[in-house]
Amino acid sequence: MLVSAEVICTSETAGKSRAQLEQELAACNAEIEKWQNTLNKTKAESASFSRDITALTAKINVAQANIKAKNIAITNLSKDIATKESQISVLNNRIYKGKQAVAEILRKTNEINSFSLAEALLSNKNLSEFFVDIDTYASTEKALEELFADLRDTKALTEAEKADLAKKRDAEAAARAAIETSKREVEKSQSEKKVLLAINQNREKSYAQVLAEKQTKAAQIRAVLFPLRDAGPIPFGTALQYAQNASRQTGVRAAFILGIFATESGKGKDGTFGRNVGQCLLTNNPNKGDGKGKNTGTPFSQVMKGSRDVNPFLEITQELGIDAYSQPVSCPQSGGYGGAMGPAQFIPSTWSLLKSRIATAAGKSVPNPWDPSDAFTAAALYLSDLGALSSERTAACRYNGGGTVCTARTADYGDTAIANAERIQADIDFLQSI
Repeated sequence: MLVSAEVICTSETAGKSRAQLEQELAACNAEIEKWQNTLNKTKAESASFSRDITALTAKINVAQANIKAKNIAITNLSKDIATKESQISVLNNRIYKGKQAVAEILRKTNEINSFSLAEALLSNKNLSEFFVDIDTYASTEKALEELFADLRDTKALTEAEKADLAKKRDAEAAARAAIETSKREVEKSQSEKKVLLAINQNREKSYAQVLAEKQTKAAQIRAVLFPLRDAGPIPFGTALQYAQNASRQTGVRAAFILGIFATESGKGKDGTFGRNVGQCLLTNNPNKGDGKGKNTGTPFSQVMKGSRDVNPFLEITQELGIDAYSQPVSCPQSGGYGGAMGPAQFIPSTWSLLKSRIATAAGKSVPNPWDPSDAFTAAALYLSDLGALSSERTAACRYNGGGTVCTARTADYGDTAIANAERIQADIDFLQSI
């Protein structure tokens, strides 16, 4: 789309048409590209206060342009949602009226069906009136059949409209979450810029001192242990390398991959996922899929879904030379099965579906779900399949509980994963600034 010179990237969206908003969105994208190029160029220059201040200015401008672009996207989504709600209202009204008509037709049909020939002959009606009623009955039956067909079509259309609306609402929620993240990035960058300006003006510290402090902090960040489910903690620097390798293979943001692993190793508001889940073992018994607690020996029904996951699990462990009945997996949670394996918490059947792709990306013949490097690659591939390049929050929700959008059950996981990714991205940005 060609954008005239007068069109600028603005945060004002009220009262504007879709065409105007799309033009401004194009202007915002151009501004983002401009400042991103400045940021990339500045990072390549030698270390100095001036370079860092210019880089932060560019970073702030990129984030602010992104916020404006997302506000435009949300405005367009809101318009679409309003249209869909209106359409759904019309469809629901048609269903309501159709049901009323059906009730009336059924009443009339019952009336005619209960009218015997004897009653017709003994009634005040003449024969011509009686046959008119018979004709009416036949036409009523046909109308009833047509109305039922129309109601079925209308109901299917309404359900499709509602599903589309749910997706749009989820996209709007994801866009708003992204805006909040961008706003916090702007605030953090502006704070850093103020500190640099103050140091530069007062000359209280040399740049070498500031750089030395940054390098010390960077070493601390890389050394801190990053917890992993069922694999033990590894240095953050190592985890970052795994995530960056997986990101290069899939395009999924490294901080988001790490955010998923941090969530799997932590816990949500309701105590679910991560450390709180515990560990179980599959047992070799007639009731396929049953197991027990690893530490307690407490019996569990369907540690993993017998018909779906046991055979893939036995194949995976056999290929790796692991005893299937001593290898821990996740315990069942309320409303679902257990059986998830390793740091990325893949169920055996899903791992088997992705195994050849994981092997290719990881550069090995037999990938291992308990190997952190392979687990990062697998998670990134799966998150990419779930739409992480379009909406990280939705992908996180789907990673936790399936479906196509965030639900009441999965939203906490999605929000926690995004918050973890935001925190980790700040550390990655700091490391990259050294």
